[in-house]
Amino acid sequence: YNYSQPIIDNVAEAVAGMNANNAVKIFGDDLNTLDKIANEVLAQIQNVPGIRDVGILRNVGQPEISVNLDEEKMAVYGVNKADAQAVIEMAIGGKTATIKYEGEKKFDVRIRYQGDYRKDEQDIANLMVPTLRNEKIPLKEIATVNKITGPAFIYRDNNKRFIGVKFTVRERDLGSTIAEAQQKVNKHVKMPEGYTIGWTGEFENQVRASKRLAQVVPISLITIFILLFIMFGNVKDAALVLVNVPFALIGGILALHITGINFGISAGVGFIALFGICVQNGVILISEFNKMIKKKVPLIVAIKEGVKIRTRPVVMTAMMAALGLLPAALSTGIGSESQKPLAIVIIGGLVTATVLTLLIFPIIYWAFYRKTYAHYEVM
Repeated sequence: YNYSQPIIDNVAEAVAGMNANNAVKIFGDDLNTLDKIANEVLAQIQNVPGIRDVGILRNVGQPEISVNLDEEKMAVYGVNKADAQAVIEMAIGGKTATIKYEGEKKFDVRIRYQGDYRKDEQDIANLMVPTLRNEKIPLKEIATVNKITGPAFIYRDNNKRFIGVKFTVRERDLGSTIAEAQQKVNKHVKMPEGYTIGWTGEFENQVRASKRLAQVVPISLITIFILLFIMFGNVKDAALVLVNVPFALIGGILALHITGINFGISAGVGFIALFGICVQNGVILISEFNKMIKKKVPLIVAIKEGVKIRTRPVVMTAMMAALGLLPAALSTGIGSESQKPLAIVIIGGLVTATVLTLLIFPIIYWAFYRKTYAHYEVM
């Protein structure tokens, strides 16, 4: 049994189509074949490192009583099929005989056999069925009554029957875990003709979100570059500001590695937010450098004074952002898996970006402009 909160169950069911963070859906027609394949899939994925809480959403296992009418015997005894079915329906499920009225309220009056007369297949087989000769014969004379195991539920997706193998992924990144599980299933589980396997849940969402991130990140960087070009009026300054992006990447990646958190959508969003803060720091420094150079201040002096003047704003910006995200980075409660990676990426990136922006970025700026402003140098 897997225990979780109702809200989590509802979200998981909306994502995966069942109460599970991730699931393998096996599609096909025969429920027994589906159950057999599900057991094979479970055997392959339960030993994959990182996969936990593996279980099968069983379709079969519901006790049933099967009544198969023999039309040849019914013809011999003179039994009408509708009469036989009516007796079975009334005995087991009950049948409305009349309606009772009490004022404006009405109630169905149902007729049904007492429990002692329908408790097992033997009792059902002894039900008396009327014939066309105004006689009654036991149901077992015209039908085969057996106790069988049938489907408790029949799950469907896109009008196709399926059985699900549910699981969660912990202490390992989702992508590599699913990839290893898929490799083992594809190698060891032979699928009969007409049966297919689908993987759904968090993994499916991550694939879709990763594709979006692959589009959003380049668009974000291009948009930032265009805005910087409009602001500074030249390509060189705009490109220089983007040098801070690798500084932020270093810290974000190191923070994920040190904390043991795997890269995911939340971390990806954190990197996008981090890029904006780092670009802001670069704009602050370059604006100060350019302002001093316009006053005919030598390049080296402009860089030194600019760093000295803008160190406090840059550090304060980073500190406020880091302190604001610290509770999220240290959280361990419900929902922390979505906010913690974002906070850790931003905090780690701010540490390296702030230090490298104040130490390395001025050197890069000097290397870019030393020839352009050589005539401003102090002799």
